[in-house]
Amino acid sequence: MTSALSSMLTALKGARLSLRFFSGACDKVSDDLKLLGPAVLRRLIRKEDSRITNTSGLAAGYRQANVVIIPKHLAKDFEVFCRNNPAPLPLLYCSQPGETSCPPLAKDADIRTDISQYRVYQDGVLENGVSSLLNYSKSLRVVSQNPSVPCMEWSDMVCFYLGCSFGFEGSLKKAGVVVRNVEQGRNVSMYKTAVPCIQAGVFSCPLVVSMRPIPPAMLEAAVQVTSLDPQAHGAPVHIGDGALLGIQDLSRPDYGDQVELQPGDVPVFWACGVTAIEAIVRSKPSLAFSHSPGCMFLTDVQDPSLRSHGPDSKKSEATALCFQISENPLFYSLASQGAVAQIRHLDAIIGEDPGQRGIKALFIQDELLRSCLALSHSSSVAITTGFPTHYMHSPPDETDGPPGAVAMATMLLSLGKQVTLVTDKRALQMNQDIIDEAVTTGVLKSTIPLVVFEDIGPNSSLHFLCHHGDPAKPRYDHLVAIERSGRAEDGNYYNMRGVNIKHLVDPIDDLFIAANNIPGITTIGIGDGGNELGMGKVKDRVQNLMPMGHLIACDVPADYAIAAGVSNWGGYAVACGLYLLNTCPVHKRYLNKGLGMDHQTPEELQDWIANLPSVKKEESILSTLVRFGIRSGKTAHLAMEVDGLTFHPTHSDIITRLLKVTHGSAD
Repeated sequence: MTSALSSMLTALKGARLSLRFFSGACDKVSDDLKLLGPAVLRRLIRKEDSRITNTSGLAAGYRQANVVIIPKHLAKDFEVFCRNNPAPLPLLYCSQPGETSCPPLAKDADIRTDISQYRVYQDGVLENGVSSLLNYSKSLRVVSQNPSVPCMEWSDMVCFYLGCSFGFEGSLKKAGVVVRNVEQGRNVSMYKTAVPCIQAGVFSCPLVVSMRPIPPAMLEAAVQVTSLDPQAHGAPVHIGDGALLGIQDLSRPDYGDQVELQPGDVPVFWACGVTAIEAIVRSKPSLAFSHSPGCMFLTDVQDPSLRSHGPDSKKSEATALCFQISENPLFYSLASQGAVAQIRHLDAIIGEDPGQRGIKALFIQDELLRSCLALSHSSSVAITTGFPTHYMHSPPDETDGPPGAVAMATMLLSLGKQVTLVTDKRALQMNQDIIDEAVTTGVLKSTIPLVVFEDIGPNSSLHFLCHHGDPAKPRYDHLVAIERSGRAEDGNYYNMRGVNIKHLVDPIDDLFIAANNIPGITTIGIGDGGNELGMGKVKDRVQNLMPMGHLIACDVPADYAIAAGVSNWGGYAVACGLYLLNTCPVHKRYLNKGLGMDHQTPEELQDWIANLPSVKKEESILSTLVRFGIRSGKTAHLAMEVDGLTFHPTHSDIITRLLKVTHGSAD
C-alpha cells in the first residue's frame, strides 16, 4: 500500500462507516420525514440523522438525483456517455472541477455531506461506504495502482448529477398508482441487464434498470405519468418478463431490496442511474465516488408532472399508450396516441368490403395494431402465403397473398429484420421466380430465403421452428400467414366454393399449432374470408356468419387475426403500420430501451419510405404474377385484378389512401 493511500485511509477513521450499503436493506421511512421538504431533509442528512437510510418516498414532488464524482480528465467522455444513453443517465448538472455546490438544483447544498451514504471506488473496486466525503476534500492525494494515472485531489474531481426515478414516485401515487417499494418500506429493486449501453471513450457497461410491480389496470397511468419527465428516466423501457432483459430471478436484485409482487402485478422496468456506477466499475478510474443505490441527492427542483397544464393537442398526440402483445413471455409495448390513431385509420381502410363478402363480421379491434407492435419487436420472421383455389388450372394459385407478403417482407428487411418465405413444395420454383423478379424490379429490397416444410416424422415442426429442436432456441420469433389455405375442422382445406384442395397444400398449419406451445413465437394470420390460416381465432364467427362457414372455416388460430376486404391490403397495412411505429418517438425509445436516439436518421427515413408499398410497385408485382399465369381469386381471370376487383381503380385507390395516412403522400 502506498503511503498516500495509507494516510487517506487513516483520515477516514473518523467517518461513520456503514455495512448497510452492501445489502441495500433499509427501514421503513417514518411518516414525519415524508412531510419534510428537500432543504430540511438535506440538513438532516448532513447531521447524519439515522432515520434516513434511503430516500425512496421522501421529498415527494421534487427531483432526486443519482451522483457520480470522477476525475476531470474523464469528464468529457462521461458527458458523451450520458448523452448517448439519455434514459438511464439524464444529465441534470455537471459541476466545475472541485465544485461542491450545484446552484441550478439546490441552494445551500454541499455534495460532500448531503447524501446519506456514499460509495468509494479505487481503480474501479468498491473500497468503502461512508456517510461523508469531507475527509476526501482536505488535500489528500490519492495514488492509483496504475502508474500511468496521475495523483488525484478533490480539485481534480467533477460531479455529475443524474435524474432519478424516485422523483416520480409521488406523481405515481397522486395518479392512484400503487408504489410497492414505498408501500413495503423497501428500497427499489435494481438489476443489471444483458442490454449494452452505447460506449463513449472508456465508458461502457450494461444497462441497469429499476423494477416496480404495477397492477395491469394501472399500467397506462404509470406509463403516462412517468413519460412526462424524461429527466427522471421517463417512461418505462420494458414491461413484462424480466428474462427478456437477461434478468433471470427477480427475487435477487443486484442493488436495492427485493420488492414483492402481488398476485396479478406486472413487472415494470425503468432505466436506472445506477448504470453510472456500473460504468465506473468497468472503466476503473483511480478514484471515484457515487451515491449508494437508493440514497439519492434531494434537489429543490419540482417534478414537472405535478404542475398544472392546459390542453395541448400536440402533447396529447405524443401521450404514450400501453398494449399487451405477448402472453408467454409476458410482454407489453408502447406507442404514441397519434401513431395508434393512424394505425386504427389504416385498419378502417382495409376493412372496407367492396366485394361484399361480409368481412366486417370477422373484425377484432386492434388486431392490426398489436400485430404491428409485435412485428416491430421481432428479429426473425417467417412469412407464408399461397391459396391454390384454382385447382383446375396450372398454376392453381391466386393473385391475392404474394403481393401482401412481399410488401411486409421488404419493410421488415428495411427495419433490419431477418425474413424467410415458407411455401408449398409444388410452388417452390414459381415463388423463387417471383422473388427474383421482385428484387430485379425494386419491389423487394433484397432476396430472401425460400424454404418448404414437410411433415417427415415426429417433431418435424419443432425442428423446423427451433434450432436443434430445442424450444428454448426458436429460429423464428414470428410466423405470419397471409391468404394462406387454412385447415378446416375435418382436416381438409377448402376454397370459398367448398371444394377440397388438400392435395395441393403442404401442412404448414402444423407450424402454427406447434408455435402455440413454444414461448417467444408469435403468430399472425391475415385473411378475407375465414378459410385462411390463422383465422381459426374467429372460427365461431366464420361458421355462423360467412357463406359455407360451417364447412370452410379454418380451425387453426393465430395469436392475431387481421381481417381485410382483400388480404393483400392487410399486408400493405402491416408495412405502413411498421413505418408509423418506427417513426414514433415513444415507440422508438421503447424499442431502443432508452439508449441512443429516439428518432430515425435521414438515411433510415429515406430507406423506409422507399420500401413502403406504392401503386407503382404493387402494379408491377401484380403484372409479374399475371405473366406467370396466376389468376384472380374470385373470377379466375388472367388479368390485372385481385379477388375480382380490378387494380385500377379499386386496389390503387386503397394503396393511395393507406400511404396518405402513413406519410401524407401517395408515393
